[in-house]
Amino acid sequence: MIAYLSGGMENANNNGADWRREITVWLRDNLGHSVVDPVIESNKLITENDAKDFRKWKESDPDRFRNFIRLAIKIDLDGVVNKADYVICLWDESVLKGGGSHGEITLAYYNHKPIFLVNQLPLSDLSGWIMSCATEIVTNFDRLKKILHNKYSNAKNRS
Repeated sequence: MIAYLSGGMENANNNGADWRREITVWLRDNLGHSVVDPVIESNKLITENDAKDFRKWKESDPDRFRNFIRLAIKIDLDGVVNKADYVICLWDESVLKGGGSHGEITLAYYNHKPIFLVNQLPLSDLSGWIMSCATEIVTNFDRLKKILHNKYSNAKNRS
């Protein structure tokens, strides 16, 4: 099985890499699952396109910026639709100024992928749209791990 790891990047600490790295290890060691990690995919894209300064392009060269981000969007959405069996999303303040996680969750829902939402916002601040797309909503990763272990720990779900 393969999990897509959705959540803030553009406005997150360390591009959201830390929680993704931790859950990747847990999924591999406990369930035998692999991941699509958009932080890793974005870093590959940056290297392949000599785009280490791409964020500056937003103001200095908007067309170049938009074209580069479109490449990232294509890779991310392909990961959700064509590679992942389910989605894990950290929903915190870092997603509120972005758009990728919103789109990934919506597309996963539309394509009937289970969505496990780790919501760290007050429920009153959680979008009704996102709340309704989620298969399961928890407030922390310990609870998520219990749910995933119960759902996926049998041998037929191992990758």
